[in-house]
Amino acid sequence: MPKASDLKRGMVVEVNDEPHVVKEIEVRNPSSRGASTLYKIRFNHLKTKQKRDETLKGDDFLKDVDCERRVLQFSYKDDDGYTFMSLDDYEQYTINAGDIEDESLYLTEGLEGVVSILLDGVLVAIELPAAVAMEIVETAPGLKGASATARTKPARLATGLEVQVPEYIEPNEVIKINTVTGKFMSRA
Repeated sequence: MPKASDLKRGMVVEVNDEPHVVKEIEVRNPSSRGASTLYKIRFNHLKTKQKRDETLKGDDFLKDVDCERRVLQFSYKDDDGYTFMSLDDYEQYTINAGDIEDESLYLTEGLEGVVSILLDGVLVAIELPAAVAMEIVETAPGLKGASATARTKPARLATGLEVQVPEYIEPNEVIKINTVTGKFMSRA
């Protein structure tokens, strides 16, 4: 049973006896003495996809949902959605594009290490690896000697994601991106 303070994006818990996945977490620290930290959490119902906002205290307990987790590889995107494949038995799972709209910007063909959440054998949510390597499609040319400063420039990646990168990064370089914060980490 996780506490509200232990929740992370992609976790599946029960809210009012229904399975929900954690989509967003906002931490609020009240300014008055003795007040407890509040966690404003956006949940998505796993079956109906309805959004639900809850405000919880850090020591509120939530019940885990019994669901299967499998490590999958991203295969391809088509009109039906995103298709993932298990490398163990080559079974394929498809999820609607709307269900993973935030995560889809980090999905590149052949990406391994995607943790799937299966409820009754149906793919209902995914958890991305902590970092992914992606190629820069478009950015300003790199500047020599720019590594001494902390200035950044925008870079567009193959999936359409735009991140800020240091000035010394060149077009067509492969970089690592943190999937939780969406920020540049290093060269890959």
